[in-house]
Amino acid sequence: MNATETTKLRTAARLTALTIFGLFWIVLPFWFLLVNSFKTEGAASVLSLSWPSPWNLVNNYRTVIEQGFFRGLSNSLIVAVPTILAVLLLGSMAAWIYARSGRKSLKFAYYLSILSILLPPGVIPTVYLLTQLHLNGSRLGYMLALAGTRLGIVIFMTTGFISAIPPYIEEAAYIDGASRIQVYRHIILPMIRPVLFVGAVFLAISVWNEFFLSIYLLPGQGESTLPLTLYQFASSSQFTLRWNLVFAFVVLSNLPLLIMYVIFQRRVIGGLTEGALNG
Repeated sequence: MNATETTKLRTAARLTALTIFGLFWIVLPFWFLLVNSFKTEGAASVLSLSWPSPWNLVNNYRTVIEQGFFRGLSNSLIVAVPTILAVLLLGSMAAWIYARSGRKSLKFAYYLSILSILLPPGVIPTVYLLTQLHLNGSRLGYMLALAGTRLGIVIFMTTGFISAIPPYIEEAAYIDGASRIQVYRHIILPMIRPVLFVGAVFLAISVWNEFFLSIYLLPGQGESTLPLTLYQFASSSQFTLRWNLVFAFVVLSNLPLLIMYVIFQRRVIGGLTEGALNG
């Protein structure tokens, strides 16, 4: 067997291994979730991969929609969109300063900022601080907590990207009379747009599925996001969990993320590739 045949054999083995991995860890769970959302309550309680018999698709999804899905969807959009935009703006500005400054104090501040990626948020200090600011239980307080715990992701992703940009481009703009805001808006921001797009996708997944903070900071049902609405919906049954409705709710809740991925997958892959090359 020559070198070419060996390379082809190894490539085929890798593709086979990735296919098997994807089948067990992606396709089967998705099929399990989808097929059980089409079943009746009794059939879904068995938690099997079998085909629905009889079908209960329309009733399941209609019940979920009538019992608060769109309220949770609107609340999630109201929270997610401004939070993501604010984190991208503030995180990229901070990353620009961290990447260009050689001061040790800012170096320490950078490492302190990215600790939020690893450390879980402190619920008691957060609730205490928001209570002192009269923001506890409000959407604004919840959004501030989300932004504070997600800034580290954007700062970490963007700092290395900006460090690879030659500083003389900014220096030339300063010589021409540009302000720092103009340099950021017209030079830095267009250059870091690919990595910010990838960061926006990660933030969307993180913010959209966030449950830990919402259960403490959003006690009112009128402001519940989709994960909290799902929790309230699932726990509303007194005797048994209605798995068919829970699965239908989960499918609808993740549908916006799935649509976003299908539409923007090329830009996500392009941003990751460009970030790897520049980083």
